[in-house]
Amino acid sequence: MEGLQKNNQWLIIVVMVTMSVLCAHTESRSPVLHRVGGGKYTWKPNVNFTQWAEHQHFYVGDWLYFGFDKHKYNVLQVNKTNYETCGDKDFIENVTRGGRDVFNLTEAKPFYFICGRGDYCSKGMKIAVHLETDPPPPTASPNLTISASPSPSSIHGHLLLACTIAFFSIFCSVSV
Repeated sequence: MEGLQKNNQWLIIVVMVTMSVLCAHTESRSPVLHRVGGGKYTWKPNVNFTQWAEHQHFYVGDWLYFGFDKHKYNVLQVNKTNYETCGDKDFIENVTRGGRDVFNLTEAKPFYFICGRGDYCSKGMKIAVHLETDPPPPTASPNLTISASPSPSSIHGHLLLACTIAFFSIFCSVSV
């Protein structure tokens, strides 16, 4: 009987630890739509895409929006070599659909895009997007905001507290 009780204690501990890990799952960041170049129709010459990209934070799941005149320009996803040489042969994907096109950043790797028409790429119509590994943790606002419904982080905190209390309650009752 004593061995059975010890086995049950270990089983309960494993279940509680698993529940605690599941309850402690961190809140994820929502994907962001980045308007390439900063505006609605800014995939065009005379925009410094390198400078624009340096001020952005890209993460897996984010989207790039390319707004442009589809009769003048296009968007090709290319490898690093073709990005550096403005080579439009053997591109990875033609992102161009209608001039208001989106591209999902699905992997934590660099993505390279060029305009494959004319000599626009050599005039700067290209962008390298480097994804960051983890988004920063949400920061608390210095101002108190009153909301009619609880925020997801508030609900997450209450769920974590409830799981912790449940864990210690069951653990203490089994140990006695």
